[in-house]
Amino acid sequence: QVQLVESGGGLVQAGGSLRLSCAASGRTFSNYEMGWFRRAPGKEREFVAGIGWSGGSITYAGSVRGRFTISRDNAKNTVYLQMNSLKPEDTAVYFCAARQRTTALYNVWGQGTQVTVSS
Repeated sequence: QVQLVESGGGLVQAGGSLRLSCAASGRTFSNYEMGWFRRAPGKEREFVAGIGWSGGSITYAGSVRGRFTISRDNAKNTVYLQMNSLKPEDTAVYFCAARQRTTALYNVWGQGTQVTVSS
């Protein structure tokens, strides 16, 4: 299976932007549907965005729709999360996840990257 490594997190002021990257290695990246999740302090992990193997079938959580954009570059084995108009409530550890096209659940996870949005 693939291995996932996130990068791009950091500290940003409210209203600012960040772009997260998730680099995959190992098995064929294009065989995998990809997603971003986050876990805020004291809360459970929640779905943020997902993208199909070919770049279609994009879905977003309602709380980020219109502000975040997920994309992927299969030639670079990388999935991105462009985050604009960030809010303090977006503060969380963001995780990249993968699942094979025939699997319903995400079963491969990265280590996470911290995003902190100051007010």
